[in-house]
Amino acid sequence: MDFAVTEEFRQLHSRIRDFVKNTLDPLSLQVEKEENIPEEIVADIRKLGLFGMPVPKEYGGLGLTTVEEMLVYEELTQTNACYRSRIGTSNGIGSMGIVYDGTEEQKRRYLPRIASGEWTTAFALTEPDAGSDAANIRTAAVLDGDHWVLNGNKVFITNADAAQLFTTIVLTDETKRASGGVTAFIVEKGTPGFSVGAADLKMGLKGSHTHELVFKDCRVPTENVIGGMERVGQGFRTAMKVLDKGRLSMGACSLGASQKVLQLCAERIRRKTAAGTPKDDLQADQFALADMATQIYAARQMLYHTAWLRDQGKNVSQQASMVKLFCTEMASRIADMAMDIFEEDGCLTENQIEMFLRDVRLYRIYEGTSEIQRIIISRELLK
Repeated sequence: MDFAVTEEFRQLHSRIRDFVKNTLDPLSLQVEKEENIPEEIVADIRKLGLFGMPVPKEYGGLGLTTVEEMLVYEELTQTNACYRSRIGTSNGIGSMGIVYDGTEEQKRRYLPRIASGEWTTAFALTEPDAGSDAANIRTAAVLDGDHWVLNGNKVFITNADAAQLFTTIVLTDETKRASGGVTAFIVEKGTPGFSVGAADLKMGLKGSHTHELVFKDCRVPTENVIGGMERVGQGFRTAMKVLDKGRLSMGACSLGASQKVLQLCAERIRRKTAAGTPKDDLQADQFALADMATQIYAARQMLYHTAWLRDQGKNVSQQASMVKLFCTEMASRIADMAMDIFEEDGCLTENQIEMFLRDVRLYRIYEGTSEIQRIIISRELLK
């Protein structure tokens, strides 16, 4: 294994680290309170090219490898998680369907606008009765001449208020469903019959908004089937490929958050020691710190080994589920341990611990719950 990165990426990584430390983190509590990322911060993110990390260079993106992209996400999540969500959803599940399976015309039409940050994207799969069980979607489309007519609802759609393009997974054959009856569409903002509902009130990621999407006789041209009409019925496969990488991203987010929580806990223990608390009284906290660091070390190896395998062209569906399961569960454990170390001060948002506790809990749901990951892993083991 060789996790080496280019000098060009090292320089970008250094700029991102400085950006997180000097720009994003100082605004973290403001974003949490106002539940919004200032537009000037989004503009700075565009200037860094972070909306085009995985987009190939020929379409205006940075063309980062999976390893490089995960390194960026690890940095971005050592502060308020909503920053990464604003970038990562557009970089990942919102646009990767076009990168993987789009026609050349679709790539040239959309990817440069996505890579520049001019257009934000979203991924519309989850429905009121089809979250983890994605094969059970009910939003349906019927062909009418040179358009597909979509009807149904999607829920908890990240970036819906900011997005100009929605990768939308829809049922096109009730009899086949996931086995050839699901199709991926590109739905543009402003398409007649398509609307965005009110923002959800959530326990975490307050600066990252989720909304319901409503499709009511929404007419989408046939050229907006991802991959063209020959890929009608192949949308479930597209969605699963997109989610494989999304699960690695959730691992990187969990890793970054855990690393920051570890740092905050170490600083807390040092302050207690400096204030004269006997070291023997802090032994439980010290042991907790050691356990945190050990789990983070294990998570880092899993994540980057799997990212490296993906860069080698390997199928990592099982490993991606393992990464997602282990890293997100780990992040929740570490945040909970941190609450014990901070005691009553952990409840104060200004200390960030309770914010991380709320945010990382959602990682166990995004891109498939922990239970879904266990199903995927065990299914592979029993083949």
